[in-house]
Amino acid sequence: MNIEISEIANLPSRFGDFKVKAFKEGHKEHLVIYKEPLDEVPIVRVHSECLTGDAIGSLKCDCRDQLEYALRLASQTNGMVIYLRQEGRNIGLLNKINAYALQDKGLNTIEANHQLGFDTDERTYEIVPFILAHFDIKKIKLLTNNPRKIDSLGDIEIVNRVPIIMKSNPHNEAYLNVKKESMGHLL
Repeated sequence: MNIEISEIANLPSRFGDFKVKAFKEGHKEHLVIYKEPLDEVPIVRVHSECLTGDAIGSLKCDCRDQLEYALRLASQTNGMVIYLRQEGRNIGLLNKINAYALQDKGLNTIEANHQLGFDTDERTYEIVPFILAHFDIKKIKLLTNNPRKIDSLGDIEIVNRVPIIMKSNPHNEAYLNVKKESMGHLL
C-alpha cells in the first residue's frame, strides 16, 4: 500500500480542539480527527464521506447526525474519527445524485445502486488498520452499526461495539429500514 501521510495540525472546532492528519491513498485523501492524548482504548468512528448529509444537512440520511455525534464523543473521550473519502457508498457524487433521482422515482437505496450497475455497498476499509497501526492503536471501541466495518479491521481488537443510533425523520425512515432489514445494520 503506497500511502502519503501529512504532518499533524491543530483543528479547533465547535466540537472541541482536535489534531488532524491526512492519509493519501491513490487519488483519495482521508482525514483523521482525534483528541490528544488518545485514550488507551479509544472510541473510533469510521465515517464515510457524505457531502449532501455532512455539509448540506440532507434529511435523506443520518450521516451528519452520526458525524456530529462522533466528533462530540471523540472530544469528550479522547477518541478518533476516521473520515474516509468514499462518497455515496463509494460510487461517487455524480452517481449518488443519479441514485437519489432513482429513489425519487420509488426505488430504495439498494435498488438504485443496482440499477446504476453498482453493488449494494462499494466501500472498502483496508486503510483503516493501516491508520490505526500508524497511531499504534491495537484495541478500539468501534462506534458503528455496520457489521461490514466490524469484520474489516483485520488484527485490530474491537473491545466493544458502541451503537450510534440517530433519531429518524420522515425523509430517512425508509432508508434506515433498508439499512437494517437488507444490509444487516445493527439498528
